[in-house]
Amino acid sequence: MLNILIPVDGSSHALLAVHHAVRLVHSGLRARFVVANVQESATLYEMVVAHDPEVLEKVSEGAGLDLMRPAVALLEAAGQKVEKEVASGDPANTLIDIIERYGCQAVIMTAGTGGGLRAALLGSVTQHLVDHSPVPVTVVREPVAPSEEDE
Repeated sequence: MLNILIPVDGSSHALLAVHHAVRLVHSGLRARFVVANVQESATLYEMVVAHDPEVLEKVSEGAGLDLMRPAVALLEAAGQKVEKEVASGDPANTLIDIIERYGCQAVIMTAGTGGGLRAALLGSVTQHLVDHSPVPVTVVREPVAPSEEDE
């Protein structure tokens, strides 16, 4: 049975990868899924204000679990086994660590979300994984409406 990593950021766009995974399962794929969210490391300001690194870690983990909830719910509703991983640090390298730690044989993820700096950043994470992942990466794109192609 395959272990497949699905990185999510809490956006509805990231759920495209989950829907793709569910379609594969309905087509006969047998897999276990690792849904992961990578939180940014705490800033110096946050560390100074919080005084307690454990508090920051708990807040970060809670935020990550919250962002993963819709993805986990979709996979569990499809009868799939799901492991959850909240990590912090550089998303691209952290996701590669998660692939190795969980023994994942594949990754299903989305490309950037729409536009702007956030999309460029998420796009760079996707590109890094495509270039450096030790396992195959499937990139799920949002379908483009015909009227958008003309513009």
